[in-house]
Amino acid sequence: MKIKLVAEKYKPEYKTCGASGADLHARGNWIISPSETVTIPLGICFEIPCGYEVQIRPRSGLSKKGIFAQIGTIDSDYRGEVCAFIYNSTSKLFEIKDGDRICQMIYSPSIQINFEEVDSLSETKRGANGFGSTGR
Repeated sequence: MKIKLVAEKYKPEYKTCGASGADLHARGNWIISPSETVTIPLGICFEIPCGYEVQIRPRSGLSKKGIFAQIGTIDSDYRGEVCAFIYNSTSKLFEIKDGDRICQMIYSPSIQINFEEVDSLSETKRGANGFGSTGR
């Protein structure tokens, strides 16, 4: 996949050969207040092939500290700088420094489907029962 970087330090990186997500880096220094969400640029633009997407996901190390990247999708026809929405769920200020790894990206196939409008759907044992209806 083609990428355009604001600077080399923002290049995505897989930290291990088994990593499914590549880490992305904050562009700029940020202080996030408790219960605040900030939009942080990542210093990178993508040229994603048609039929694929990039998903932005949290990093487990930050999530453990109460700092969450909100899940997002980058479509194949978007060419602007990618940003992450970072939420501070803690009661303390959280500092992010330029170049810190703040989220990860997953590269995935994306299939568009055709929608068929019908009057009814087939029946199943679960039916319309919602959350928790399949057991513990």
